[in-house]
Amino acid sequence: MARPMMQAQVVLERMGFAPGVIDGKEGLSTRNAVEGFQSANDLPVTGKFDEPTMQALAKWSNIPATRVVTIPDDFARGPFAALPKDPAAQAKLPSLGYASLEEKLAERFHTTGDVLRALNPQLAQPAPNPSAASEQPEAKLPPVAYAAGQNIRVPNVGADAFDRSAVKDAAWADTLFSLGVGTTQPKADKIVVSKKGGTLKVYDAADKLVALFTVTTGSSKDPLPLGNWKINGTSYNPQFSYDASLFWDVPDSKGEHLLPPGPNGPVGVVWIDLSKEHYGIHGTPEPQTIGRAESHGCVRLTNWDAARLAEMVSGSTKVSFVS
Repeated sequence: MARPMMQAQVVLERMGFAPGVIDGKEGLSTRNAVEGFQSANDLPVTGKFDEPTMQALAKWSNIPATRVVTIPDDFARGPFAALPKDPAAQAKLPSLGYASLEEKLAERFHTTGDVLRALNPQLAQPAPNPSAASEQPEAKLPPVAYAAGQNIRVPNVGADAFDRSAVKDAAWADTLFSLGVGTTQPKADKIVVSKKGGTLKVYDAADKLVALFTVTTGSSKDPLPLGNWKINGTSYNPQFSYDASLFWDVPDSKGEHLLPPGPNGPVGVVWIDLSKEHYGIHGTPEPQTIGRAESHGCVRLTNWDAARLAEMVSGSTKVSFVS
């Protein structure tokens, strides 16, 4: 994890060119973000941190890569619990919330639990017995027992200035605040989703590129439906009508279920409904898979990027899906 790279990711995201998960690594989402920044600033579009790009980014060199925050009491409240995988069991829950405070913190600061652990080695907890680590091979770093009142170092994400009076839906305001998504966002005149590029570009009324997000756009079995579409509406903290018969990789025996809302639901925190039946733009419970895993044809973003996009679009925003 390179701090200079994380600093660049932080700056790019603050400007609307989202690197996906902020992790200090120069991956696909960061290269897409760089291309967006270059395009918007009339620079050669290389996707690389070349000399012209570094010179352009230099004006924000005073923004640090990380900052120290104190975990508030209300943020640390649960309940937190691992979610059952079976949709029938999920349907019985009041919400599909976070499994842990670490997961909630990672979403708030647009990163992963592993990055938070790497930034806070002083908080590492010893394994209760020598075999504990081997029982959890996915835990690359020692676990941390996060708690209210704790000071932790986090990626210095911004664009999070919040005016609660600007959001009519109180529950949605809570979600935006929890995800670190500010209430001041550019207005989208049109959005263009590129199947080849794996990106969603946002243009304002002057046809200026004002935001770019890396997205997952479908699969060979459920390809992105190319064409022009309309936005029918936006559902905040949506329930999800699960129908196994619509998914080629799920047995029909899984049935139909109405799943409760929550960040760990199949469509995350928001569903932007399109005029193409069964298709929308939405969040995800697995932000690390964006741009890498397949979807069932819809356009999927991290929860924080999907929430930010939802604050940009309206019923008049034009939508184009291109090859």
